[in-house]
Amino acid sequence: MPEKKIAFDADEIEAFKPEEKIGLVASVNPEGRPHISLITSIQAAGPTLLTLGEFCKGKSKEFIQKNRKVGFSIMTLDRKIWRGKAKWTHFRKEGPEFEAYNNLPMFRYNAYFGINTVHYLDLVEKTEREDLPLANIVYASLLTKIAKGGLRTGSAERILRPFAEDIFNRLDALKFISWVSDDGFPAIVPMLQCQAADSRRLAFSPKAYKNELKTIPKGKEVAVFAITMKMEDVLIRGKFLGFQNSRFTEIGGIDIEWVYNSMPPCHGQIYPEVELKPVVNF
Repeated sequence: MPEKKIAFDADEIEAFKPEEKIGLVASVNPEGRPHISLITSIQAAGPTLLTLGEFCKGKSKEFIQKNRKVGFSIMTLDRKIWRGKAKWTHFRKEGPEFEAYNNLPMFRYNAYFGINTVHYLDLVEKTEREDLPLANIVYASLLTKIAKGGLRTGSAERILRPFAEDIFNRLDALKFISWVSDDGFPAIVPMLQCQAADSRRLAFSPKAYKNELKTIPKGKEVAVFAITMKMEDVLIRGKFLGFQNSRFTEIGGIDIEWVYNSMPPCHGQIYPEVELKPVVNF
């Protein structure tokens, strides 16, 4: 597990400025369940201050105002990763950070939307910069591919649709797992080796990020977020089944209980299916 610090240095503040990065925020919903959102606007506004620029309304901004404990992960284009914990404090619809966000090229020249709200979070702790352990990830991905067949449910009733199942099975897709730790903060850990055993269950070898993945209690509710380089993504939530031996290797399993489309412009729950209701007020 990487060493932890309580402040960003000048190089880290600079590294987080580009919009072209993978910024993830893990929150806790009102039922106490983990949730992960892609928020590429996450930045460090100072040694102990994080900001989130809101340009579309998703669940995460609602959740962090009700439960202020947040986990985050930032991965830059050179595959450097920082992770940590923070506490939401307030939001503003004006001010220097608001102006700075809306002067970024992505938002300044966008004819349809800009940043409408800036959320502020106090840093609690963060890891030192990590490199993706590519050798371990490749090894864990191969073991997962070999062993995941032993975790198939055998059910013909689908949960993940083929598009979402394919995202999880793409070896170039990024995946992250989150769960609510004993201190109430959602932990977030890269889990690129995760794949779909079938449409109802995910599988992963613990050979990458083993020390952290091994701390997840059996039966714990977890969230797993998968995203491709084309910004196609899907979020699932389910129960961690623990680790078992399958085809001569150790493998972890997650039974999928809930699926969420977090891609704009239409965020929403996919499974269990939500009943369509007619619009009566215009």
